[in-house]
Amino acid sequence: MMDRNYGETEIKERLSQLSFWEKMEEKQKEYAVSHATVRHYKKGAAIFGSGSVCLGMVFVLKGSIRISLLSEEGREIMLFRLEEGDPCVLSAACVISQITFETHMTADRDCDLLIISSVAFRHLTEENIYVKCFMYELMMERFSSVMWTMQQILFAKFDQRLAGFLLQEYEKTGSLQIRMTQEQVAQQINSAREVV
Repeated sequence: MMDRNYGETEIKERLSQLSFWEKMEEKQKEYAVSHATVRHYKKGAAIFGSGSVCLGMVFVLKGSIRISLLSEEGREIMLFRLEEGDPCVLSAACVISQITFETHMTADRDCDLLIISSVAFRHLTEENIYVKCFMYELMMERFSSVMWTMQQILFAKFDQRLAGFLLQEYEKTGSLQIRMTQEQVAQQINSAREVV
């Protein structure tokens, strides 16, 4: 992980893409900008997880990350992926008392993340109802993604999950060739490499 050198204007421009931005007072906008940093993570890097310091609100500027649960034995269940333009508040668990489980964030590809520190994000949610609503709406969206994943794991046959994944990748890339290892495909559909 390393901090990227983004200027204040560039950070402000990126933050303005968030739905609550126009509903904030000017001093709140300045506060958010002054407490935001851009960090770069290499593919495979752990961004957030067991024993990590609470990051705050994350906004994916470039690349993609996967959010997962890890068992004590090291088995990973991928809950969902975040792509360019996606925000996430699960890495702000210290701000949201309702989050009682620990998620892990890993860079799927090299990525740049805009992060509003946890202290600043907490302050903004306490001060501005629109930021708080944004946080809860985003949590509900992510919860819906998690429930869909659980439904797939529990009720969909392996061949259906694999076919669905292959179609998604085709729709995303437009290519009939998918350049992934069996291990990577297994990780994406919550299965084992041997099964794939």
